[in-house]
Amino acid sequence: MSEKKTRPKSADIVADGVYLASAVTRLKLKNSILMQVLAEDKNFEVDDVLVDAREALLALADEAEQDAERTEREREIAKTRTTRSDGTHDYRRRDVRNLKRRRDQFRRIAAELRERAEDELALLQLVLDAREAAWEEVARNIERRLDIYAARPDLDADYDDARAQRMKELRKVDLRKLDKKRRKQQRKSADSSDAAT
Repeated sequence: MSEKKTRPKSADIVADGVYLASAVTRLKLKNSILMQVLAEDKNFEVDDVLVDAREALLALADEAEQDAERTEREREIAKTRTTRSDGTHDYRRRDVRNLKRRRDQFRRIAAELRERAEDELALLQLVLDAREAAWEEVARNIERRLDIYAARPDLDADYDDARAQRMKELRKVDLRKLDKKRRKQQRKSADSSDAAT
């Protein structure tokens, strides 16, 4: 028995849109924090990042409003079209109700983002989440580098077992490359001395 496909609720679509906008903002803030602290050698200041968070949410709200306006224009045009559609975004009269629904969803997303942009606690939480994500990324990179540069035989239980394989790879790959490079340099040197005589 096949399941009937149900249309997602508008509230769920709006919640997803707001969630995605928050995730995009958090990622943007995380990158901004990393650039300020690491590349520009600035101290982390919550107030500075709060301004960035507000601006990012408002920019996404503007974008959602523009999407609502575009959808409304498409809806108005679709009202007059009764012929067969030529493609996905070639709307017709039968699409008008769906376009109205989509327009309303964009408007609700924009309104909710504007509301969050004025909510100091929501902004602060967004900034703190971004800071946490930035520090987690820094910690992962430090750990990765330490794993690479600080590998010590006395701390690695598998060091002796893996040593034989590493030596085999050294002989098979690295020494062969080195020998090939040395021979090429010798030929080049011999060719240049032959040319000189």
